[in-house]
Amino acid sequence: MTTHTIQRILKGEVVSTKMDKTLVVRVDRTVVHPKYGKRYVQSKKYHVHDEHNGHTLGDVVVFQASRPYSKTTRWRILAQR
Repeated sequence: MTTHTIQRILKGEVVSTKMDKTLVVRVDRTVVHPKYGKRYVQSKKYHVHDEHNGHTLGDVVVFQASRPYSKTTRWRILAQR
């Protein structure tokens, strides 16, 4: 019997590169209000490990959950889109 682990993979836009080897990435998602049905955008920011500091402001990156790199950094870069 094989067990599969679910990989948490997200895609977002780089909003800060001021830390060394760490990016701040904003992930937007559209939500529908339960009562009124209006659609609106919710955002969440993630600290993502970038070993080579190879990304700049505005890049769209794909990242996944990984081991903790620091107190707040628990994600790592997979690819740049």
